[in-house]
Amino acid sequence: MSRAEETDLVDRLLDGDHRALARTITKIENRSPGYRELVSALHEHTGEAEVIGITGSPGAGKSTLVDKLAKTYRDRGETVGIIAVDPSSPYTGGSVLGDRIRMASNVGDMDVFFRSMSARGTLGGLSTATGDAVKALDAFGKDKIIVETVGAGQNEIDVVRTADTVVVLVQPGSGDDVQMLKAGILEIGDVFVVNKADMSGASKTVADLEEMIHLQGDPTANLDLGHHGAGGGFEKPDVADSPDESEKNGEGGDGEEGWTADVVETVATSGDGIDELIETLAEHREYLERSGRLTEKARTRYAEEIRTLLREDTGSLLESEIDRRGGMESFVDAVVARKTDPYTVADELVEPLRECLDGDD
Repeated sequence: MSRAEETDLVDRLLDGDHRALARTITKIENRSPGYRELVSALHEHTGEAEVIGITGSPGAGKSTLVDKLAKTYRDRGETVGIIAVDPSSPYTGGSVLGDRIRMASNVGDMDVFFRSMSARGTLGGLSTATGDAVKALDAFGKDKIIVETVGAGQNEIDVVRTADTVVVLVQPGSGDDVQMLKAGILEIGDVFVVNKADMSGASKTVADLEEMIHLQGDPTANLDLGHHGAGGGFEKPDVADSPDESEKNGEGGDGEEGWTADVVETVATSGDGIDELIETLAEHREYLERSGRLTEKARTRYAEEIRTLLREDTGSLLESEIDRRGGMESFVDAVVARKTDPYTVADELVEPLRECLDGDD
């Protein structure tokens, strides 16, 4: 892509051209030549969209919930971008599910931009490209950006790096899901949704979640989940109708800002509970802005992005150096023959880079 083509594509995207947006995300996903310059050019136009991550086990109803969320946001006059990260084929690297027919409520609505992306086997199911695609949607001017993940378990921690607010879906009676939450994913949820709440067992699932959230608030757990944790015997938090709402989410108590994860019940197929969920998401956004956590999260996200790019770029440079010196097999042969060892090989390969960086002192 020439410089002029790149500039034209960016200009058209910023002017609201959906075809330019689609082409940009394709270039980002394929890592086509020039994609880095595109993302760099878009960066100064980002930072306004609200990014919501939706995760949870397969079958929990994530896609249906995302569909209903998008429709409700549209009914309120807001524009929506959706990135659905699909499992990638281990053979082709392509998306298994493709552009799924699941946005039934928003078919034909140009202000709902839907894109299915392959996870490409990246830990957590979110490819590095997903973050760049979010930037493209943000620069385009989407008010809400929803990232729906593969739902592969606690590796969903990657969602946190992309989203401002993380929603974890659980379906009633799913004891395995609760165990999974205990194993680690509980910490990443800002809002928990018990979907299919019209099924039997929903009340127990809600109670289990609220109990775990309460326990996570125990200071001995070394987690910052709000003000419900300390105290005497266990008292199940009444999240939805708490009379102490003013003390929730950092407005009271000891004055320290904090957020207690909420539990919301929904029936995505009928739309029940969607309005309450959107209100809860808005409350979390307000908390992030009021407490300064939104800025902190952005800084953490950029730091991680820089580190990721450095690892990728440095790794690419070193791979080229390995090829220039005869290829990896030659180094392996020398190690197997005990003529050298892996540490020495690594030191020798990194030495030119180290000398270059030290030389800048």
